[in-house]
Amino acid sequence: MGNVATRKAFGDAILRIGEDPRVVVLTGDLKNSTHVEDFAAKFPERFIDVGIAEKNMIGMAAGLGLSGKVPFACSFAAFVANRLEVVRLSVAYNQANVKIVGTHVGIGIGDDGATQMALEDIAAMRALPNMAIIQPCDEIETHRAVDLLLEHEGPAFLRLMRQGTAPVHDESYSFSFGRAERLRDGTDVTIVATGAQVQESLAAAESMEAEGISAGVLNVHTIQPLDAETIVEAVTRTHFVVTAEDHNVNGGLGGAVAEAILESGVHAKLARVGLRSFGESGSTNELYAKYGLDAAGIAATTRALLA
Repeated sequence: MGNVATRKAFGDAILRIGEDPRVVVLTGDLKNSTHVEDFAAKFPERFIDVGIAEKNMIGMAAGLGLSGKVPFACSFAAFVANRLEVVRLSVAYNQANVKIVGTHVGIGIGDDGATQMALEDIAAMRALPNMAIIQPCDEIETHRAVDLLLEHEGPAFLRLMRQGTAPVHDESYSFSFGRAERLRDGTDVTIVATGAQVQESLAAAESMEAEGISAGVLNVHTIQPLDAETIVEAVTRTHFVVTAEDHNVNGGLGGAVAEAILESGVHAKLARVGLRSFGESGSTNELYAKYGLDAAGIAATTRALLA
């Protein structure tokens, strides 16, 4: 398997589960960017392009969800998060069975530029108490997440990347909703990552092993509900923890992990890798290097924490 974008994997997955007559796909003039064009061609009677009208899209999806359908409302995550009042009232408050799909997240979208970079979407969705938040790190995990969402009852937000990511899982992988995945054990520090930072964290851990630093890596594909138990258990062993995400550290995975550790009463030292500013235009590799989200940056943050 090569590097596949999770948004592309979603397009393949939604086409596959589209055989289920409950599935309806909506988008806001972005069917190609969100990779639902094949679904639209095969199931035109269950595809709705609302145009550049995300508020309307979310409201329509809520109605479909409340009437027994399983709607997937697809747009750039930056556009969806900016319609939070409609998500809050039409979807979350009404407990509508809507799957909101936000693509093009973080600075990883690269040259598309700062206005398209969703860096606040996790924080926005985390504020809604019944909103499940899932961010898969690779192609296989995306397929498993979509299968889960087809049967999951209630509001959910699926966070997908524009850029391709190397495979972490194979076909035998089983997705466990609400449970962090232990990818690597470590005795010195625990790295808690989501999305593309899972691969970067694994590479960072491998590079630090040669220096005598034992780093464990957790893949938090389900950010809400957070698997605080597994995270706290790992941190109890290492007492040092680094979170890594392509999102603002305030309200994102870093904030959620900090809250979980503090509430547990475990003594630990924490460093958060993520954004503390808006993004800018540039290639994914350039931006990840500049903002410390690549393997070298995560390793550098980890060394500084341990020092």
